[in-house]
Amino acid sequence: MKILVIDFDKLHHKNKRGLIQMFSYIKKFINQNINYLSGNIIDISNDYDIIYSPCRPIDTSGYPDIKFIFGPHFSVFPNRLLDSIQNTNKNCIYIQPSEWAVDVWKNLNAEDVLPLKILSFAVNTSLFKPVTNNRDKVMIYYKRRKPAELKFIIDFLIKKGEKFLIFNYVKRYHEREYQTYLQQCKYGIIIDAHESQGFAIEEALSSDVPLLVWNVTSMNQEYLSNYSSIPATSIPYWDERCGEFFYNTSEFHNIYNKFINNLSNYRPREYIMEYLSAEPCAKRFYNLLTYVLESHSLETK
Repeated sequence: MKILVIDFDKLHHKNKRGLIQMFSYIKKFINQNINYLSGNIIDISNDYDIIYSPCRPIDTSGYPDIKFIFGPHFSVFPNRLLDSIQNTNKNCIYIQPSEWAVDVWKNLNAEDVLPLKILSFAVNTSLFKPVTNNRDKVMIYYKRRKPAELKFIIDFLIKKGEKFLIFNYVKRYHEREYQTYLQQCKYGIIIDAHESQGFAIEEALSSDVPLLVWNVTSMNQEYLSNYSSIPATSIPYWDERCGEFFYNTSEFHNIYNKFINNLSNYRPREYIMEYLSAEPCAKRFYNLLTYVLESHSLETK
């Protein structure tokens, strides 16, 4: 199986790193005959079985014998970029990292153009891992939510006498600092808007840090956004091993007490290793590649 990845270097660096892990796992443990190359549109030819273009549309009408995978980096919502794919040969799919993101695109009729599939990208579990049991700090991850919500959490932690550090997505932070600090954390609090995958959250879970998440129900809860009331979540990948979540301040204190009382019982890294490490993500990716390659026609079912 020969795959050409278009504009590989334009992928978000975390998606790129996850994709490299997934390709490496497939080649080492599943299929030694899989090969991928990075290239540009001018490199497209029948020498390749699949063209993967995560960031830009390609007019596929002139390539009836090649299969195409697009996404997830076109846009937040379906737009004219999809139409420019010209999926007349029914040989294309578009991927989104999670179920709720696929549902948003389905509700906006994206599948009138091409089928949608879910593909999560691997978390770097080798980098984000626990190294010590001596944990006495708290992490706040803050991304595009109302400043008053952040202040509510800060005031609460100050009253509790907790040592904490804020990682602000908009103001940026160094990954190395985040990774090192997570290794010192007994728990984290997430104040985040909608996430289609949520790498920072998953990296904390991979570091075995239980999380208390101030979850959202709608995309319009993103601070200063003009999104309509579209159903969304901050935690598309989650189960009871990861921690607890709440939706408003009236719930917070009860959920926080439950969270603290159960802190030693959560197993967040176990969840990540099961669902979002290189192995499970690579297996799902390989299944997707095989489906795309072997399907005579890629149509919405």
